Amino acid sequence: MSDITTVWNAAMGHGDYAMQGPSLQSGSDLQTAMLLSLFTDRQAESSDETTDGDRRGWWADDPNHLLGSRLWLLGREKGPLNIAQRAKDYAAEALQWLIDDGVVAAFEIEPVWVTPNQLDLDVVALKRSGAAVASRFTEVWTQ
Repeated sequence: MSDITTVWNAAMGHGDYAMQGPSLQSGSDLQTAMLLSLFTDRQAESSDETTDGDRRGWWADDPNHLLGSRLWLLGREKGPLNIAQRAKDYAAEALQWLIDDGVVAAFEIEPVWVTPNQLDLDVVALKRSGAAVASRFTEVWTQ
């Protein structure tokens, strides 16, 4: 059975279920897993700076299996000094479970500066079959 398809609305900053007429659309399991992994707020590490002390995280996290990414920490950054590398590192960390569980063989992650004030992420999931699934996640960081 396929998962419910989740789509990301970058302008609104949240995901939603895709509809097919009056029903929920199914399929796109890998895309949905990637969206949940990248845009659910993973708990900040003790070494991560937070201006307000909010470490976020998912209420059901287990210390050995954290859901989501730390991309949310980039929203507090003012300039693009190391944003691209951190975005790539956070994305790789968030997607690693899909490799560990054998869902994909590897990921190619490339930060893309759209403007000096907007960073997108191009992510290519390399399946075990050799097929590649490419996705662009827009507005991963905006100033």
